[in-house]
Amino acid sequence: MASRPPPKNPPPKRPAPKPRAGPKAPLPPGSKPPAKPSAIPKAKLQAKLPTPPVPETLRRYARLGWVVARACIIAGIWGGVVLVLASVWFTWDLPNPDTSVTTPRRPAILLLDPSGLLVARFGDASGQVVLPASLPPYVPAAFIAIEDRRFYQHGGFDGEGIFRALAVDLLHRRVVQGGSTLTQQVAKTLFLGNERTIRRKVQEAFLTLWLARHYSRDEILGIYLNRVYLGEGAYGVDAAARLYFGVPAAQLTLAQAAILAGLPKAPSSLNPLANPQNAATRATEVLDAMVATQAISPGEENAAVAQLANAAQPVSRTSWFALWVMQQQGADIPEGEDITLRTTMNATLQATAQNVLDNAIATQEPALGVSQGAVVVLDAHSGAVRALIGGVGDREGYNRATLARRQTGSAIKPVVWLAGLRAGMTPDSIVFDGPLYFRGYHPHDYEAGYRGNVTMTEALADSMNTAAIRILLRAGGAKRVIAVAQLLGLNDHFPDDATMALGTGAVGVLQMAGAYATFFNGGARVTPYGVATINGAPANVVQPVPVVPGGQAQEVADMMRAVVTSGTGKGAFIPDIYTAGKTGTTQDFRDAWFIGYAKGDIIAVWLGNDDNSPTNKLLGGMLPAAIFKTIAGGL
Repeated sequence: MASRPPPKNPPPKRPAPKPRAGPKAPLPPGSKPPAKPSAIPKAKLQAKLPTPPVPETLRRYARLGWVVARACIIAGIWGGVVLVLASVWFTWDLPNPDTSVTTPRRPAILLLDPSGLLVARFGDASGQVVLPASLPPYVPAAFIAIEDRRFYQHGGFDGEGIFRALAVDLLHRRVVQGGSTLTQQVAKTLFLGNERTIRRKVQEAFLTLWLARHYSRDEILGIYLNRVYLGEGAYGVDAAARLYFGVPAAQLTLAQAAILAGLPKAPSSLNPLANPQNAATRATEVLDAMVATQAISPGEENAAVAQLANAAQPVSRTSWFALWVMQQQGADIPEGEDITLRTTMNATLQATAQNVLDNAIATQEPALGVSQGAVVVLDAHSGAVRALIGGVGDREGYNRATLARRQTGSAIKPVVWLAGLRAGMTPDSIVFDGPLYFRGYHPHDYEAGYRGNVTMTEALADSMNTAAIRILLRAGGAKRVIAVAQLLGLNDHFPDDATMALGTGAVGVLQMAGAYATFFNGGARVTPYGVATINGAPANVVQPVPVVPGGQAQEVADMMRAVVTSGTGKGAFIPDIYTAGKTGTTQDFRDAWFIGYAKGDIIAVWLGNDDNSPTNKLLGGMLPAAIFKTIAGGL
């Protein structure tokens, strides 16, 4: 029997049924249940799943964020370094505020006239420490009104004032107003000075904050009033009050307080010693500000304005003389101490001589082409300088009386004539005035003709040049005349030839005045000086030394008397006063001199131009003789 073929698709076999689990047998003691078969870890399962793609934009943002974060971290690190370095740079020399508040003043140097009156001062003026409450109310009110009218409303800085000043400056396109508060001014005054740099401004800000934190408003105001610089070496209102008005700060009038309050803006040019008119004008601005802040009434302002003319009168005035004294006595002044120098200066004579010279130049400069001059007045017997004017204009500039060396012209001839007397000549000795040719040199007189035979007296009176050279030759030559000049104290360089008799050598005005004194004091050489005592002790004064026989000195003086009575110096003649002297005019009219004697004093006058340019035919017998005459008439 044939077998059946198997079916092509046999039915699947059914899996054998799982045996139904019966109740679990209890586990033996200490045994663990069998571990379940481990499932596939989730992480591996997820790893097998496809990862969705990350958009490119997100990747760029991520990279950019990391770059920015890294830059911020680096910038923060370097910013901290820069901040530390900047702080060190701004503060490495920052002064200690605790010690600077009590910084001592500079020593004061007082110059008195022979009677004991103050004529000038240098250094810091001494004053008492004053509290705002001890002063008349209008004194601190004046400073607040003009310097910081919102002082009690703001802290160390005034934002409103800063923006207001900035707006005004921008409107005018230049610095017109400042926004500094009194506290800032105290910080600058006590600690920093006037240097204008960013570094100093930052330091000022630090110190202003320190002051505002450590001191009250009234205490800061007190520091300001005691330390503010008010010109002429005066720090604080009490020192300035004593310097300018001769009273303590507690006795200041409203007008005087207004003058002082106006000084911090420009202490050098607004103080009463430098310019009384400018001081009064600025004080009016202060009074206007006080009315605006209701510190005073309009009626009080009007009364104070009426007093300004008298209130602004100074008690002393720095002069050419004072500056010369300080230069001369610098080595003898002890350091760190207040010094009182009793000088030889006559304050009235000093002012008179300055005014006479100033007026002469102002009125005659256009016509005569002369712009400068110098005047010295000294006692013929002692050499004490009573007045010294170094020029016209800036009194702290070039002192022409002591520093300039100018050719003397015929003003040297009395020295030549003295050499002739020492060689045996007399005032009546005959000298020939006529054409002269000497080693290629052909001198001639200012006037066209010659006089022929004349006496020495006549030759000096009319300043004859050819006669001067002949006297020089009879005296032994230029070397002998130079020796006589040195005997009188003229130690500058002189030419060793015949032109020496005509004044081609250059000397100083002060030295010429000292040399002429010998002719009028009996023959003694004097050394000009300006200080008699230092703190009451005698100064180092060189006493007069006899160098010329009295008779010869008198003969020269008598011949110079003829100069003013009948010769080239008739412009210096004063009917009721004995005067004598000599004119001098140099080549091309570059220098004009008159040096003479009156009432016991030698008065030496020089006029010319600093650039040595010629004047318009100015002669010594013209304006210099007129200046001499005016000063001599007031002795």
